Amino acid sequence: MAQIDIQKIEKLGKDRNTIHEKVYTTYSSFDKYGEHYLQIDMYGRSDREMPGKISQSIQLDRETASYLIDLLKKEFNF
Repeated sequence: MAQIDIQKIEKLGKDRNTIHEKVYTTYSSFDKYGEHYLQIDMYGRSDREMPGKISQSIQLDRETASYLIDLLKKEFNF
């Protein structure tokens, strides 16, 4: 599993974008090595070959969560 590296994140302009289907999602939070983490797990479409298997996970620590909150506020003009 990988974490977002906020030191190397960059905005990418794309010519073509698509809206993805909403999928079943869960989250968990836990403490490890003195840090608190939030993990979001997405399970993919229900008609996929292995339904119920995690398709993607996003793990956030406090610093990454704060960075993403600021980014979301900027991008959505909050």
